[in-house]
Amino acid sequence: MAEELTGLAGDRVLLGRTSTAERVSDILRSRISEGYFPPGTRLSEDSIGGALGVSRNTLREAFRLLTHERLLIHELNRGVFVRVLTVEDVEDIYRTRSLVECAVVRGLGEPPYRLDGLTSAVEEGRTAAAESDWKGLGTANIHFHRELVALAGSERTDELMRSVFAELRLAFHVVDDPRRLHEPYLARNAQILQALQGGDRHGAERLLETYLADSLERVVEVYRRRVGEEGAP
Repeated sequence: MAEELTGLAGDRVLLGRTSTAERVSDILRSRISEGYFPPGTRLSEDSIGGALGVSRNTLREAFRLLTHERLLIHELNRGVFVRVLTVEDVEDIYRTRSLVECAVVRGLGEPPYRLDGLTSAVEEGRTAAAESDWKGLGTANIHFHRELVALAGSERTDELMRSVFAELRLAFHVVDDPRRLHEPYLARNAQILQALQGGDRHGAERLLETYLADSLERVVEVYRRRVGEEGAP
């Protein structure tokens, strides 16, 4: 925990002169997504508040916001914890992803499309894979899908999916073999990008539908096994 809090203290500068619960929740959401606070971790008000230099009331409001986003859970007389997802949660996350991401691609209209963000995410993934940084590859995959959603040009959709992707990372943190989970999708990201570069949004949507269905099956298989192992006597 000491190392995580040291890193968190470095985020204090992000608060600037307008220290608000929303800004604190943004920082904590990012840290949870990056794995600094894995699922099941108890979040100490005193330690985190001290690291960020914010009041207890501000921190509690940030916790409340993240609880509403289903990233945290409050347990009576025990405190606030990073949420541990159920298999049903994972299935619902993918259901939401399929509804939103496929709709974004379907509604792109006529090419050309602004694909710089997607291109950068694919390159980020290739770099991570070349360095055998499988956690980094998982992050690059999330960035790819975040940039895909951003093609809609909708702040509300971006905000919705920001929370969905943060929840997805909670599931990824439970997986014991991130290479097996993430590596197959690097090439598939590139295929979707190539289809969009060629102006084939219908082909990209078909690729994406299959991609998400396969990813759901793989993640649920691994997640169910891991949760079962950890819950076994």
